[in-house]
Amino acid sequence: MVTVVGVRFKKAGKIYYFSPEDKVIASGDNVIVETARGIEFGNCVIGPKEVSEDKIVLPLKNVIRKANEEDEKKYLENKSKEKDAFNICSEKIQKHNLIMKLIDVEYTFDNNKIIFYFTAEGRVDFRELVKDLASVFRTRIELRQIGVRDEAKMIGGLGPCGRPMCCSVHLGDFAPVSIKMAKEQNLSLNPTKISGICGRLMCCLNYEQNTYEDIRKRLPKVASIVQTEYGKGEVVSNSVVNESVKIKVKIEDGEDTIKEVPINELTLVSGSFEGAVDEADIKLEIDGEDEKIIKELFKPD
Repeated sequence: MVTVVGVRFKKAGKIYYFSPEDKVIASGDNVIVETARGIEFGNCVIGPKEVSEDKIVLPLKNVIRKANEEDEKKYLENKSKEKDAFNICSEKIQKHNLIMKLIDVEYTFDNNKIIFYFTAEGRVDFRELVKDLASVFRTRIELRQIGVRDEAKMIGGLGPCGRPMCCSVHLGDFAPVSIKMAKEQNLSLNPTKISGICGRLMCCLNYEQNTYEDIRKRLPKVASIVQTEYGKGEVVSNSVVNESVKIKVKIEDGEDTIKEVPINELTLVSGSFEGAVDEADIKLEIDGEDEKIIKELFKPD
């Protein structure tokens, strides 16, 4: 077992493990750490804890010190300079007539490098732009192309639910999301209703997916015959959310009636369970060639 602390460098960013060595570090402390790209300023979000060696990447880099007043001042100065660098880079992009959208700028803590994050539909020849920026800032310049999900995470905003977007608040990593998940959760397959601001499928589709998969394994399909306390009946509808089915059974006078039965109180006589959705059964609520384009766009990342 190894003692580690979890450090985050950006809000809702990925958490990285570092060795505190013999330093007293607590959750909430700002720290200076050694990283692959140099000395960085971060925030400890996980206090000292023991983890097995197979869950970390060795050798583990160290926490250099708890951030002091001077470190915090330098960090804030860098943040202030990032705004100016953003404006300068935007002007240079226009000057070179490059088809790219600048999203964010980041100074490394030691000022050895400035990273410019951008989006573009294809490859961009930014060699002249880099030379131009290097002559202005007199330091190493890195231009990093990012995807639309990363763009949404950096910019932030409100999701379709009206709450701040999960990716910009608490999601450290993006999980793969597919149309199949929406189908298994009985959601509308209209892309405008299941996609987020980034234009990709909403990350929250992944939150309850394991629960839906488990319930669907025990949920009889419509038209299946089941045995219940009311006798044998035919399933006319089912509900994953309620974990129940509605069945059609005959009462004493021979008339049919509808009864709702929890799935843990019935036995399958004939038919099958819902199980996983077949990819061939997925039909988006759009027409024509657009369906092929949307399906390609919504493939898991």
